[in-house]
Amino acid sequence: MIKLKIKNILKKKNKKLIISLTAYSKTISEILDKYCDLILVGDSLANVLYGLKNTHAIDLKTMTNHARSVMLGVKKSTCVVDMPKGTYNTKNQALRNAKYIISKSNCDAVKIENYKNNSLIIKHLVKSGINVMGHIGYTPQFKEKFKPSGLSKLEQDKLLREAIKIQTAGAFSIVLECVETKTSKLITKTLKIPTIGIGSSVNCDGQILVTDDILGLSGFYPKFVKKYTNLKKIIEKVTKEYRSDVIKKKFPRKKNSY
Repeated sequence: MIKLKIKNILKKKNKKLIISLTAYSKTISEILDKYCDLILVGDSLANVLYGLKNTHAIDLKTMTNHARSVMLGVKKSTCVVDMPKGTYNTKNQALRNAKYIISKSNCDAVKIENYKNNSLIIKHLVKSGINVMGHIGYTPQFKEKFKPSGLSKLEQDKLLREAIKIQTAGAFSIVLECVETKTSKLITKTLKIPTIGIGSSVNCDGQILVTDDILGLSGFYPKFVKKYTNLKKIIEKVTKEYRSDVIKKKFPRKKNSY
């Protein structure tokens, strides 16, 4: 069954741009919920929070626990949760794990990265009542080395076929990650479902970035990221002031004591 929130995302196609960011906790999702249409509990938390070199090792329980926290802060946004690598190898495994994520977190949908015949997995999930977001281009779960996609006519045609398959399978939207400008434009124009771009130009129906990247916390600043502030410097400044206050016995003051 398509939720009202999902229908609202679909309605934005060719009308309003979709604003998306990632969240891994209630603290952040409460803020994002005021301004975003879609919040992704991304498996990027493997890198951002757990310091892992890639997203491959993050497990289902960890993703679900973060999703539960995020949902505590979500009122209006559509919340999508990444299915971790290795949790959707077969139709039955994918359905079992997608149901687990949704039942435990109450999120609105799951996201699956494209690999081989993943469109068949998406079709099975959608038929079983699960809302699914697709993901093509650079897919971190399956591609070891980063490189943009859709640079040649051959790659462009391949990505377009993948996108159409994912749409036909019943996905309500699709992430285009680091897809070449003209290719992302062609895919967006061809599809009836919204495209959400990350490093895929202004031609998409919406944009998504990792929140920690735009806040200057992650230390990861590829070409497609705009750093809006540098929270790392702010946190360091505050920590130094706190340390100084404790050493000089300026903290805690009487007003901070019982």
